[in-house]
Amino acid sequence: MRRIDLVVFAARAIIAHPTRSALTSLGVVIGVAAVVMMTSIGLGAQQRVTSAIGGLGSNLLIVSPGASRGPGGGFVSQGAGTGQTLTEDDARAIQTQVEGAAAVAPSVRGGAQLTAEGANWQTRVEGVTPDYLTARDLTIASGRMFDENEARQGRKVIVIGQTIATELFGADIDPVGKRIRVGSVPFEVVGVLASRGQSGFGQDQDDIVLGPLQAVRSRVVGRRVQGSNVQTIYVKADTADDMDRLQEDVTNLLRERHRIRQGAEDDFSVQNMASIMEAMQASVKTFTSLLAAVAAVSLVVGGVGIMNIMLVAVTERTREIGLRMAVGARRNDVLFQFALEAITLSVIGGIIGLIIGVGGGFLMAKLGDWPVAIAGWSIPVSLGFSLIVGLVFGAYPSWRAARLDPIEALRRE
Repeated sequence: MRRIDLVVFAARAIIAHPTRSALTSLGVVIGVAAVVMMTSIGLGAQQRVTSAIGGLGSNLLIVSPGASRGPGGGFVSQGAGTGQTLTEDDARAIQTQVEGAAAVAPSVRGGAQLTAEGANWQTRVEGVTPDYLTARDLTIASGRMFDENEARQGRKVIVIGQTIATELFGADIDPVGKRIRVGSVPFEVVGVLASRGQSGFGQDQDDIVLGPLQAVRSRVVGRRVQGSNVQTIYVKADTADDMDRLQEDVTNLLRERHRIRQGAEDDFSVQNMASIMEAMQASVKTFTSLLAAVAAVSLVVGGVGIMNIMLVAVTERTREIGLRMAVGARRNDVLFQFALEAITLSVIGGIIGLIIGVGGGFLMAKLGDWPVAIAGWSIPVSLGFSLIVGLVFGAYPSWRAARLDPIEALRRE
């Protein structure tokens, strides 16, 4: 028989039994949809992690003080970052003595109520140096950043985020040159930061006020940070390749400055954002692979379903097979027809599953509020795997159909 005739016979058999054909494809539909959706969720989560950590700044080290102790230097720790072990002198030492540091920015922070022209807003205020913009990859949209002289003199000038500008002055008014009371202290707005939107952790990055370190520490933060102490030192590396070496050099320098004996615990911590990002991305990739592997099991189950239903089809169509072989069809023709039916049903199921999986990926991204991420390889892999499932699990039923004895088949009721 001609191959085109066998293709027509296979198509007619599929169309003639729509319910059976749908049930045969159902397992593959579910399997492919599950794989595409699970990989989409994993990739979306990975992009969100990258965005969240990348929003802090590229090539960045964050130096934080160690934990403070209870009254009288007791044994009760108040938690990491609560101590006062870092100073401006530490930041200056890093800037001058460590190679590869593009910017070093000490900072303090606190919450404050802002008021201006009858409006008010509660936000966080950070006392920083001009290098903070470079360290955190920030840019000025209008106005300017305060300079080194203003920072050193503790001048009452601030740079505000877009959210602050909108909430206090409205969307159409340039706030540069206007005054804002931070708590009870009036500050002049000298610049507005370019908008950065929400971070990957859902925090509004435009809801911030930057002021000179001295002014914020003395007039906003108050007693929480004493003397020349700072709460964080941001260190930006020249290149990503310098990160590990820079982290080691900063750690060694601070241990020497704080007179920490060999083997003793650091009274500070140095976080490498690149290392943290790599570790989190590796974890998410592992999780994504696990989800895809679990979802792929349903493809195997779908393949078993194809084999079972095709075996039932062989039993139901025994007389048809015997009649076809009696009028001249070869065993290879029967084998080809049944294999073609199995592969066709599997591939159709793969296409439907792919459409459902992509749609489900978009829906899950919208519900989870993370980036839509459909893997480019999911389309060829899904269709290729569907083809393999149909070929492998359709092989035995096709072989069974081809091995039927024509005389015995014609006798079957």
